[in-house]
Amino acid sequence: MTTTDENTVPAIEPLAAEQSPRLEWAKHAPEVWKAMLRLDKAATQGLDPKLSELVKIRASQLNHCAFCLDMHTKDALAAGESVERIVQLAAWEESRHFYTEKELAAIELTEAVTVLTDGFVPDEVYGKAAAHFGEAELAQLISAIAVINTWNRFGVTCRLTPGHYRPGQHA
Repeated sequence: MTTTDENTVPAIEPLAAEQSPRLEWAKHAPEVWKAMLRLDKAATQGLDPKLSELVKIRASQLNHCAFCLDMHTKDALAAGESVERIVQLAAWEESRHFYTEKELAAIELTEAVTVLTDGFVPDEVYGKAAAHFGEAELAQLISAIAVINTWNRFGVTCRLTPGHYRPGQHA
């Protein structure tokens, strides 16, 4: 905010102009969009909704997908997640005490699957996740991580515009 002198009300600086999407891919590939919605629903089936949203937020942070960050932050809040845990997620390694060991294993697996710079998911990371999730739930978690990474790629490539999503809009 800026102000002209002590006796005036602070002026609010205008926000930057909103970018338009490069491509409304869902409009031009509606069958892919519908299939992705079905895949997303199938991938998260049986997962705790708050955990699922934390995973989606963390992957979206890593992939710099503003559209998905907007969506999944709002969905996490609607599912009862705390603002504090959402904010701390970007620095989860220094904020471990905000999360359960199971959530930490899921977050760490999310990072390993999302950032494949070494070309593989380390055995230690996979082992931690396997210790906290049964095989069926682990398969769902891996599926959810893969699906959000796909959504992120659509979002960043098409430069989808954040800020307009309402919780549950695509449910």
